[in-house]
Amino acid sequence: MNLKEKYDSLQGILKKLHRVVVAYSGGVDSTFLLKAAVDTLGAENVLACISAGVAEPSNQLVRAQKLADQIGVCLQVIDTDELSDPNFTANKADRCFHCKSHICKVLSDIAKEQDFDHVIFGTNYDDLDDFRPGNRAMKLFGIRSPLAEAQLTKDEIRQLSRQLNLPTADLPSSPCLASRLSYGVEVTEQRLKQIDKAEEFLRSLGLVEFRVRHHDTIARIEVNPQDIEKVTIGPARSQIVEKLKTLGFKFVTVDLQGFRSGSLNEPLSEEEKRKSL
Repeated sequence: MNLKEKYDSLQGILKKLHRVVVAYSGGVDSTFLLKAAVDTLGAENVLACISAGVAEPSNQLVRAQKLADQIGVCLQVIDTDELSDPNFTANKADRCFHCKSHICKVLSDIAKEQDFDHVIFGTNYDDLDDFRPGNRAMKLFGIRSPLAEAQLTKDEIRQLSRQLNLPTADLPSSPCLASRLSYGVEVTEQRLKQIDKAEEFLRSLGLVEFRVRHHDTIARIEVNPQDIEKVTIGPARSQIVEKLKTLGFKFVTVDLQGFRSGSLNEPLSEEEKRKSL
């Protein structure tokens, strides 16, 4: 299928869902899905829901609210309270399953209470091949993934977002802050805030795509290879070290492999991945 055919397929899928609650984060995929749902079904048949818990980047909510207003859809802020679940805070390889289960339950309850027919997530076609334990939770709750069903990849969603003049077309991915914590390091509010403040500081230095991985006392910074010099030479290096140490890290490192999504999954064995999926 070409891009137009895939978008037509997406609209066909959405039309059959009638009234939908969209799991919304303000990122590339969920913003595109929200826009497509509103254009296809009408704003009165769409409700956007965003989590504002401590596991979400602090800069996310304001941007997401502005985008929802521009799209013309009602936005409901929810608190999924993941930190109350010891299965989530234990931070094992199935952490995302427990987090997504909380979100799925909350959104399913909202859909039922407010007379919506389905809950939909912005899972794209590429996500189906990735290690994503959260996909199992979505299946258990009967959540639909229209983008994946229409076989839309991340690059194609970015292309369509440009055609729709969405400001998120080239926005870097920014998953929940817990995904920066090395497996086995307990998820706590203090550690999530460490990550959030560290990444906010790097963003203030002009970096766009990066992660601060939390290995207990060690902060491992991932930036694109062409940006490695920006964080390892000149005054920026000293500023980064000083800032991250004031946040509680004892050691500050830069990963010479550079930024790559899901790097904390690299040490997992295939058996551990199968158990979590």
